[in-house]
Amino acid sequence: MANKQNNRNRNNNENMTVEEAGRKGGEATSNNHGRDFYEEIGSKGGEATSKNHDHEFYEEIGRKGGEARANQRANNTNGNMTESGRKGGESRNRRSNDNN
Repeated sequence: MANKQNNRNRNNNENMTVEEAGRKGGEATSNNHGRDFYEEIGSKGGEATSKNHDHEFYEEIGRKGGEARANQRANNTNGNMTESGRKGGESRNRRSNDNN
């Protein structure tokens, strides 16, 4: 079965998995488009989601996100959020530097 699954993940010329093709495509898109492109498609996606879902949908995904975050905190071995805080700070710093 694993061999069949592996074969399904290969394209016709047997040189690349679907995952590899997706990664390369994403990198190419990133190289060809700037931040404005991603902001625009994100905005369009948000608008489409908003039109297709009601208030209860957002309540549910907010609750699930909160539960996942609480579980992440509970599973943190040293009891703090240093890793998440560091990553968030770095991301914020990058965005700040990009805007200057």
